Amino acid sequence: MTQLALVIDLNVCVGCHACVTSCKEWNTSGAAGSLSDDNPYGKDPTGTFLNRVQSFEVGEYPNTQTVHFPKSCLHCEDPPCVPVCPTGASYKRKEDGIVLVDYDKCIGCKYCAWACPYGVREIDEHEHVMKKCTLCVDRIYDPSLPEGERKPACVMACPANARLFGDIHDPDSGVSKAIRDNGGYQLMPEWGTAPANHYLPRHKREMNVRAEDVERVDNPLKVDGRLPKPALKSPSLDDVTSW
Repeated sequence: MTQLALVIDLNVCVGCHACVTSCKEWNTSGAAGSLSDDNPYGKDPTGTFLNRVQSFEVGEYPNTQTVHFPKSCLHCEDPPCVPVCPTGASYKRKEDGIVLVDYDKCIGCKYCAWACPYGVREIDEHEHVMKKCTLCVDRIYDPSLPEGERKPACVMACPANARLFGDIHDPDSGVSKAIRDNGGYQLMPEWGTAPANHYLPRHKREMNVRAEDVERVDNPLKVDGRLPKPALKSPSLDDVTSW
């Protein structure tokens, strides 16, 4: 049976959020839309997203690294969100393994969100239905698009090619080979949900940080008074730059 999924290379992801913005742009006007926003340009913006990037530090100072961890619905092969749904709104398709929500049946009870151990379902507070990643199901089967563009919007947008898309049950697919060759792993396999999405691990790099590199020191040119100083009548940046 076909199981479409994403494979995300954590060694390549730079945390640029291109996947987040492209996902929002495509899906808010597509099959999953609209994805509501509240106070998007204010002090405390919030809204509904199908994909998010979590960034955090690992290690101890000064030997620390920043990890960018994209996360969306993992399209589990045994999804716990499906059996708890009282109306049958959450379901898994047999033909491609994609987990979806039927908005006409969803009553916004949030049972599926409580059952999901990954926290990747979000209630749309305006439409009062649960929303989640659809793997851009309205895009990947669109015959009007060139075959090379029939991929999720996040995959198409990633500038570092950190996101791969394909059938993980096909041993000859690009995603299956990437998992095999790079030690790909599932997120929290102990839950027994068999997530279809996989992650490729970060490569550990040895860091040799010298003490003199950590301590902040003054610019010697500034100390010696040798920094160039423009004349009072010299043009400023605003005078010579065209925006």
